Amino acid sequence: MPLELLRTPPPKERVDAARNRAAVLKAAARLFAEQGVEAVSMDQVAAAAGVGKGTLFRRFGDKSGLAVALLDARERVLQEAILHGPPPLGFGAAADERLAAFVDAYFDYLLEYLDLIRMSETAAPGARYRIGAYRFWHRHVAILLSATPDPEHTAHALLAALSAEHVSALLPELGEKRIRAGLLRLARSATQLPGQ
Repeated sequence: MPLELLRTPPPKERVDAARNRAAVLKAAARLFAEQGVEAVSMDQVAAAAGVGKGTLFRRFGDKSGLAVALLDARERVLQEAILHGPPPLGFGAAADERLAAFVDAYFDYLLEYLDLIRMSETAAPGARYRIGAYRFWHRHVAILLSATPDPEHTAHALLAALSAEHVSALLPELGEKRIRAGLLRLARSATQLPGQ
């Protein structure tokens, strides 16, 4: 399946619904930045956005749904760079260079939004794999690994090392620089064919 087809189009909505959605996302982003994701309640988000709790829960379900919505625009930026940006992240570079560029760019994105991504990925068992963006990342990595013996499995294995839960657990012990270097080594080794 082409990557373009895995992108979810922005939702079409009434003007008042779009206004409420924007107010909620703005309020949530501000509160999460000021207080941390864990410390903020849905009631606080509703009050700061000037919407009723019912509106908030109907639209987003829970805090993890709110996290997914906040991440959507940020994920689209990275997806756009993969699909239409310059090499090595975009087309025009060798698969191994593109994979390393993706790992590097995704790790930057992950570090910037670690708490939100972690919440969206761990909201329920298997939540990470049901998020539309995960399917996009997986397909992209599998395409880049198409010359390897099992691209689908290898893509899942590489993305597992980029999970927010995994990175959160390793950061205090290993630090950002060491994790990044390890991820890039892992990406390079994934592109090596047997016998090379």
